[in-house]
Amino acid sequence: MKIAFIGLGNMGGGMAANLVKAGHEVRAFDLSDEAIEAAEANGCETFGSARDAAEEADAVVTMLPNGEIVRDVYTTDIIGQAPEGAILIDCSTIDVATAKDVIEQAVEAGYDMVDAPVSGGIAAANAGTLTFMAGGTEAAFKRAEEVLSAMGNAVIHAGDAGAGQTAKICNNMLLAVHMIGTCEAMKMADKLGLNPQKFYEISSQSSGYNWSLNAYTPLPGVGAESPSDNDYQGGFATALMLKDLRLAMEAAEGSDSAVPLSSRAAALYEDFAGAGNGGLDFSAIIKTYS
Repeated sequence: MKIAFIGLGNMGGGMAANLVKAGHEVRAFDLSDEAIEAAEANGCETFGSARDAAEEADAVVTMLPNGEIVRDVYTTDIIGQAPEGAILIDCSTIDVATAKDVIEQAVEAGYDMVDAPVSGGIAAANAGTLTFMAGGTEAAFKRAEEVLSAMGNAVIHAGDAGAGQTAKICNNMLLAVHMIGTCEAMKMADKLGLNPQKFYEISSQSSGYNWSLNAYTPLPGVGAESPSDNDYQGGFATALMLKDLRLAMEAAEGSDSAVPLSSRAAALYEDFAGAGNGGLDFSAIIKTYS
């Protein structure tokens, strides 16, 4: 299958490489020369514009920074430019309203399209073990599933257009709360004289079990190997977590949802990122608990 891939950043580069490994012909574009060079090294054919990459493609995958860019790329370079019958797949994390609007425009132009944001981070993007949560019609999902399966080990149809984005921002809102709670508990246990490793061994096998503790332990040298063991480099950047939390807060306000814990988590991440920590993994927020 000929697949155009637009957006070859930390996540998109690995995703495109896995499509090549799966035997697809990948037509890649990014504004970064460095990203283009890496894509070529990974076996992608590269193009000078998103429009050129989308021409002749059976599928178009986008992994872009925000909703404004997603809307611009689709309305300018993809819708009406990609061949009739191409399946359009946006894997960016953006606001629900923009996702729904872009899909509506694509459908009106005769395309099948899904919003399919991801969970798993850079390591999973490189390993091809991402989780995709897709929104769109059943027919569009079935077509997108073949492409997404080459980049992940779980592809879930969340519902209609925009449902993928809803699942993503709600999931990461929950993750932020879990991570902060895990950091607070680990630091408090330590201050009360309990060995952090012992706390991990106990809580990870009892009612305190959660992904942030068990699979992504925020304290270095304790529990699972994670970015904390690499001075909080790599993983899921604080700036990206904050982006998702801002989207979640916007959605909460728009839907009149009560999210007091998540609002506090968003405020804490605002402060942490504002102190110059946006490039650190989001688990580095444990540094604020001295």
